[in-house]
Amino acid sequence: MAEAAAGDGGAPGRAELMAAVVEAFSERLLAAGSYERFAHSYRRFYRALPHVTRSIHQQFVEQLRAAVTEEIQEVKKEGNLEQLLRALDRIEEEARGCQQPAWRPSGIPEADARSALVPFLLKQRGFLRRALSDAQKENGAAAAAVRDGRERIEALRRSIAERAEAWKALSGEQQQLTAALQPRQ
Repeated sequence: MAEAAAGDGGAPGRAELMAAVVEAFSERLLAAGSYERFAHSYRRFYRALPHVTRSIHQQFVEQLRAAVTEEIQEVKKEGNLEQLLRALDRIEEEARGCQQPAWRPSGIPEADARSALVPFLLKQRGFLRRALSDAQKENGAAAAAVRDGRERIEALRRSIAERAEAWKALSGEQQQLTAALQPRQ
């Protein structure tokens, strides 16, 4: 059995316990196929060739051991069992220091779902309200900037119109002055 321990001073973790159980299972499975049973099942062959029967049994046991070990390793690998069991050990270790009682379902699915979802949804609503408030402030500032810009444009337009009128008046006076100063023919 592996020497690694899960958190509390030497007690084996779930992965190590599973490895020990699998090892014990394999040993019992192979013990069930003992040489005596094998020889008893193939009595005539055993009586004729006992040394060949022993060799066949040894090959059978070795192949069975390899096949069982390979299959167990494949199941562990496919299911990611060792990492999951170690993660479960870590979760259990973290929960040991927790003084609050663990959550248990009430048996009423609607109430259980509500108790889990309502705090989350309230938190989300608060977040969305803050985001809306921030967006409204930004939009208000942008609208004020647009109003200020429009007022400046209108003031510039008026100033331009006044200067154009002044220019036209000056131009008209210049033409009259030019006409008055020119000799008559």
